[in-house]
Amino acid sequence: MAPKVLVSDKLSETAVQIFRDRGIDVDFMPDLGKDKDKLAEVIGQYDGLAIRSATKVTPTILEAATNLKVVGRAGIGTDNVDKEAASKKGVIVMNTPFGNMITTAEHAIAMMFAVARQIPEASASTHAGKWEKSKFMGVELTNKTLGVIGAGNIGGIVCDRARGLKMKVIAYDPFLSEEKADTMGVEKVELEELLTRADFITLHVPLTDGTRNILSKENLAKTKKGVRIINCARGGLVDEEALAELLKSGHVAGAAFDVFAEEPAKENVLFNLPNVVCTPHLGAATTEAQENVALQVAEQMSNYLLTGAVENALNMPSVTAEEAKVMGPWIKLADHLGAFSGQMTDEPIKAINILYDGVVSEMNLAALNCAVVAGIMKKSNPDVNMVSAPVVAKERGIKISTTNQDKSGAFDGYIKVTVVTEKRERSVAGTVFSDGKPRFIQIKGINIDAEVGAHMVYTTNEDVPGIIGTLGKTLGENGVNIANFTLGRADVGGEAIALLYVDGEVPASTLGKLTETGLFRQVKALSFDVA
Repeated sequence: MAPKVLVSDKLSETAVQIFRDRGIDVDFMPDLGKDKDKLAEVIGQYDGLAIRSATKVTPTILEAATNLKVVGRAGIGTDNVDKEAASKKGVIVMNTPFGNMITTAEHAIAMMFAVARQIPEASASTHAGKWEKSKFMGVELTNKTLGVIGAGNIGGIVCDRARGLKMKVIAYDPFLSEEKADTMGVEKVELEELLTRADFITLHVPLTDGTRNILSKENLAKTKKGVRIINCARGGLVDEEALAELLKSGHVAGAAFDVFAEEPAKENVLFNLPNVVCTPHLGAATTEAQENVALQVAEQMSNYLLTGAVENALNMPSVTAEEAKVMGPWIKLADHLGAFSGQMTDEPIKAINILYDGVVSEMNLAALNCAVVAGIMKKSNPDVNMVSAPVVAKERGIKISTTNQDKSGAFDGYIKVTVVTEKRERSVAGTVFSDGKPRFIQIKGINIDAEVGAHMVYTTNEDVPGIIGTLGKTLGENGVNIANFTLGRADVGGEAIALLYVDGEVPASTLGKLTETGLFRQVKALSFDVA
């Protein structure tokens, strides 16, 4: 059955057609996002939800979204999506950070020009029939110092445009390396220095706990007298009350805001102050940008629903379409190794240690980690997936560590998962053969070569004669057909294991009969999702 997507906000018809051309059923209801009750009523039918800013994806909506796998936001901001609730529900949240980068950066530059030359006020005065030429004395941008807070995608474009205007650009960004700053032609500084040196300050960071009120009352007081502040990023980055006071006192010469702490902003302390330019969140409002983000979100959601490729996800590591083709069998293996560990572990897990060897060590380890953890968590929470599993693990205080190493043995690559509890450590390793099929290659340090089946039986015992006969006879007498049989042992007469791939679920009574023989230390039925 084809995946089904709901478009609940206004989106380009071209984007809607992309879903259809890719073989996805799509319902285009551009006004549905405003009706939360109706949305909750129908959302259970859909695998994907494509939105802009009008649709609010709340815990209530997510609770009703029984089939939902992905929410795609045509744009950057996802404040209207409860990402924590989505993660717990196992729903991927994507945005489109690149479709409107240029548009937003250009708006910031335009706002900077507007506040430097008081263009909106001068325009209004001229329209009113006044000719107040001396009233609107501006400042040049050339040779002024621009302080850029956040030199990522959009901030980087602003830096480039500002350098073209012959401005001196300084940037504060904890993730900006000295090498990258040199390449960009900007000076990397700490926030304190930026505040005291900048003639203009522009913000280009997301709203997080770390950036909220980054221009607080205290930080605004540290700014250079006569500074002009531009915010086309997110409301809540600037203390608007404190800024209004500094504008009134003349310490801040002007401000240009496209975003506000509360939107829609019908009232705000910055409104009607002299030399304050305000626009209604127009950063991405160009024809080109709106089309770009709509097309991008349709492509991203289609790729995920059809191929498993994860692009620009906010709550899961991204996996490109190319990676998905190569990593698919390894992700399946990671899930199987996790499922084995989870089903074999009955006590609380303290830590999960994952080793990647050889070719797999060069892959997208973050995504593979998610698959391992999801496999482990499925025993206690069957609905868990790669999105929600890390959230569940974190809530339980489970520590996850990753090690990668060059090829160290006979296999081109393998994954080894070790689960740590108060009582023991248990490890299992596997690889992917050239046919693309995952295999178990080691359990508890004992080498094996076992195909993974939907239904399996695992036993441990002392290495003594009669084990194979007992397993075959007992299972056969109880109608269980063995498809594949793998044995391994540590030493002659030492600990031994058996892993059997059988055609169907093994009844508990049959497992009990194996236990009653007294030959086995452990008898366990296992199941794996091999679809």
